[in-house]
Amino acid sequence: MTTPSSAATMAAPTRVAAPQGAAILGQPSQLFVLFFTEMWERFSYYGMRALLVLFLVTEASKGGWGWTRAEATSLYGWYTGLVYLTPILGGYIADRLLGTRRSVLLGGFIIAAGHIALFMETVPSFYAGLGLVVLGTGLFKPNISAIVGQLYGPGNEGQRDGGYTLFYMGVNAGAFFGISLCGYIGEKISWNLGFGLAGLFMILGAIQFWLSQGLFGSIGDKVDAAKKVVEEKRDDTPAHIVADRLKAIFVFSFFTIFFWFAFEQAGGSMTIFAADYTDRTLVGTAGFAFKVVNTAMTLIPAAILSWLLFKLYRSTGGNYLLANLSLAAAFAIIWGLSLWMLGREFAMDQSEVPATWFSVLNSLFIVVLAPLFSKLWEKHWNPSGPVKFGVGLVLLGLGFAVLSYGAAGIPQGAKTAQVSMIYLSIAYLFHTMGELCLSPVGLSYISKLAPTRLLGLMFGVWFLNTAIANKIAGSTGSYIDAISHEYSMSVFFLIFTAIPIGAGIVLMLLNPLMKKWMHGVH
Repeated sequence: MTTPSSAATMAAPTRVAAPQGAAILGQPSQLFVLFFTEMWERFSYYGMRALLVLFLVTEASKGGWGWTRAEATSLYGWYTGLVYLTPILGGYIADRLLGTRRSVLLGGFIIAAGHIALFMETVPSFYAGLGLVVLGTGLFKPNISAIVGQLYGPGNEGQRDGGYTLFYMGVNAGAFFGISLCGYIGEKISWNLGFGLAGLFMILGAIQFWLSQGLFGSIGDKVDAAKKVVEEKRDDTPAHIVADRLKAIFVFSFFTIFFWFAFEQAGGSMTIFAADYTDRTLVGTAGFAFKVVNTAMTLIPAAILSWLLFKLYRSTGGNYLLANLSLAAAFAIIWGLSLWMLGREFAMDQSEVPATWFSVLNSLFIVVLAPLFSKLWEKHWNPSGPVKFGVGLVLLGLGFAVLSYGAAGIPQGAKTAQVSMIYLSIAYLFHTMGELCLSPVGLSYISKLAPTRLLGLMFGVWFLNTAIANKIAGSTGSYIDAISHEYSMSVFFLIFTAIPIGAGIVLMLLNPLMKKWMHGVH
């Protein structure tokens, strides 16, 4: 997130800054500044999102608001939909007014203010906090993704897909720890402390990015009108090719609706399924085994990320000492809270897996599988974008097929059940593999297909469709009680099996047309 540029000039090959500092894992060192900035923003977003529906449906005597499931998932849909709607405005603001770097910085601090408002535990501050997170994400989300694209040009174009996949690993590392720590503290200790912890890490992330800006040269600066005209003249791509590539972007973006409307059940109906229909109590050997697995799941990613922080420090040297110290402080808190949480669980004879824990699996699988998928695309199998997208949609549908099978024994209209944890776990594995075939690949394709003057806006279009999907996700998730009462819980999950698989097959059939529109971009 070198030369004067905005989101509109992200992809210009002749305007990529020379990397400052040694490469890390074969990628520009700036990628890992963006990696950690995005990581803390996603920590705050997913940490709060993991708590939202559970907080709303928890009875007032336990600190919640006592809403119905339909009311809570409906608000969840509006909130997540707006979070992904505002980036189209944020991309425009960056293109025309602020530049991408200042947009990311301002957005980060607005998000932090939103989480502080959520921490204050009043009804007005709660809604104000949600609004601030929505506005801040609009500035932050599309522009940090656009900055990643500018790190690549003719000399390192082959690293672009791998770079976006590693960046996506940072997204999900933040989600992993956000859900794990905020979810645990919110469910087990205090809802408002869970919300407050999310805000703390957003503040640290914004400070780290602010202190690291010198590493980017003039990448992400606002471009003035005269220079923008010069830059547009350098792009001699024929108009009909530009038009075709824009069509491809819109098709990719449209099909993401079918993916995210199902995938985002994770924060709504799947969280309800985990809380009320899944056997989460473990005793004896099973309880001890879970504690050991959860310890490894928590500490191994923390160790890997700490190693990456060390590599970033070695690469940037003492020039960005304060930025690296802010990262070190964040990791010290991560290690401290993780060890406290794990020690507290080991001291208990009986383990009840938090309902939010299952959402952690998606992020864990991303961190583990992202390097493998990155290597897959680079070395072994690298089909065209429509095929990758189609495979991702089919994998997502198969995950819901597993859930549908697991829910087959739940009586019609039942409010609780004791389904094995294995079904949710396998579903999240399929969902994660599908996500890796679609989301980072989509971001990479936008950065390659969009004309330089429209890059920020095209990222906004991508997130606009994600917004539509999130609103649909909340609306469809709110029917969990009605459908399970009228038919069954198994039928409810079959809806999210059939639609993504059907969409994936259609998109793969469109592959020849899409390849024609992309004019050689792979």
